[in-house]
Amino acid sequence: MGVQVSVVGSGAEWEAAAEEIGRLLAERGCTVVTGGLGEVMSAAHRGAKAAGGTTIAILPGEERDAANPWADHVVVTGVGHARNLAVAASGDAVIAVGGEWGTLAEIAFARRLGRPVVALAGAPQVDGIETAATPAEAVELALRHLE
Repeated sequence: MGVQVSVVGSGAEWEAAAEEIGRLLAERGCTVVTGGLGEVMSAAHRGAKAAGGTTIAILPGEERDAANPWADHVVVTGVGHARNLAVAASGDAVIAVGGEWGTLAEIAFARRLGRPVVALAGAPQVDGIETAATPAEAVELALRHLE
């Protein structure tokens, strides 16, 4: 079974970084998991698809059509923000890009589940979470935990 990495976060200003993270993960053979909507989530999927990768969208709502156009596989949950647990649990590692409260919840779920988490500078800062200065460093740190 291949490696899945969840990319979590929000904020249009972080789209370029998220797209690069998605591309780098796909180049390393990872499936990119996100919450499936816009901004950071769609950018990470867009980057993964540009590199020939596979993407999974875990949606908060009940409509598959809400997924961004770069999602290969769509999981409809109908549980709103509670889907953040599924996003965190579906990654072998988690990379946080930007974001606010939802991202913080995903970081907390990931840590509670024992998943390694790397926060790109600008993501919520939590004691004990590694911080990366660049998308490339974030990917490298996250994947190093899975070796």
